[in-house]
Amino acid sequence: MPNDKTASIHSCQLLFSEAIAQPKTMTAQTAPQGHTSPLVDQPTLDTTDRILQEIASVGRRLEVMDLKITNLTLASSSIRADIAGFRETVTNLDQRLSAVEDHIAAIPDQEEELKSLRTKLTDLEDRSRRDNVRFFGIPEQKEGSDIKTFLSSLLTNHFSIEFSPPPEFQRVHRIGPPHKASTNKPRPIIACFLRHEQARQVISTAKTRQPISLDGHEIRVAADFSRLTNDRRSAFLALRPQLRSLDIKYGLFEPAYLPPGCSFPITPSPGRAPPKFSAITASDFDVAWKWDHYQHHADPENLDLLTLPVLISFFF
Repeated sequence: MPNDKTASIHSCQLLFSEAIAQPKTMTAQTAPQGHTSPLVDQPTLDTTDRILQEIASVGRRLEVMDLKITNLTLASSSIRADIAGFRETVTNLDQRLSAVEDHIAAIPDQEEELKSLRTKLTDLEDRSRRDNVRFFGIPEQKEGSDIKTFLSSLLTNHFSIEFSPPPEFQRVHRIGPPHKASTNKPRPIIACFLRHEQARQVISTAKTRQPISLDGHEIRVAADFSRLTNDRRSAFLALRPQLRSLDIKYGLFEPAYLPPGCSFPITPSPGRAPPKFSAITASDFDVAWKWDHYQHHADPENLDLLTLPVLISFFF
């Protein structure tokens, strides 16, 4: 379809064609030479006026079109600038996305490394606590002003342990700030022995001489572990009453781990059906206890202790 400019030009061409083809009309009287009659070439003059009007109209339209083209040029420049900005933004986002994808791809390896470092750190912390022993149930202020002398006397008189040489401590103190009310539960005492053998002797004696009391207060003794190991050991608390109800002797050895899905085929007591224990979850691993139809229990010596951070042993 022709635009306004083309239509105007075409209209002018038609007017010129009509002017050329128009015959000259003369009146009966001939004008004297050198004089122009107002009646001479009247149609030609009208056509010329029309042509001039069309030309003026075309000029006005061209001015409008020039203004529109200028506006379009400005808008196009603005759009180009926006597109350039968008292109730069997309490029930056693509680079950032690539960096994020690289970080995400490295997460599994980092998690494995973090898990390994966490295991090593826990092992180092547990080893640094091997000489520590915790005492629970000793009333507040019972130790007086010299807690080391009090604890040495307690181990000799109430635990009936014969030390050679006498027990020596690096540090002995209660855990936590003092209680404001005397009715609160007494704070535990933690003792760091100078000799590791004496710390193990206290824990071993406490297991065989339970309960131990002091002025009517039951005293309990426990080894000192890191928070992670304590959480893992606590996962087995729900299992102990079930084992005792089945008359099964058990021992939770340090630091007491089982591999995920480990199965101990154990012969139950006579007249008892082999029960099934549900899985126990402790922090980052699952422990599944299963009773099967086997006639002999697993030999703990066949277990790879290097890969088992916890071992539960059964005695029959």
